[in-house]
Amino acid sequence: QVQLVESGGGLVQAGGSLRLSCAASGSIFSINVMGWYRQATGKGRELVATSINRGNTNYADAVKGRFTISRDKAKNTVYLQMNSLKPEDTAVYYCLLTALDKTYWGQGTQVTVSS
Repeated sequence: QVQLVESGGGLVQAGGSLRLSCAASGSIFSINVMGWYRQATGKGRELVATSINRGNTNYADAVKGRFTISRDKAKNTVYLQMNSLKPEDTAVYYCLLTALDKTYWGQGTQVTVSS
């Protein structure tokens, strides 16, 4: 079994920054993708950013130029540096890991951006 533990969420003013972390533990083999999704109240879960094992990254248009995803493969950890935060970035942020055709989710961490 794989466990994902997220940290780093919180309350920040518009224009501020936060850094999310997600550490994976357990029976981890052949990680393909690690990344982040988010879900705002009353909306569906949407892609924020992903990091594919061979190094490619993918970002939602809404966060390009403001958010940066990075991975520490030795620690099985993925980070999301969020700069220039906007109130519309307010959501629960979920960590994602895919390995051997299985998908795992973290429990989510709340990010609230005040105007």
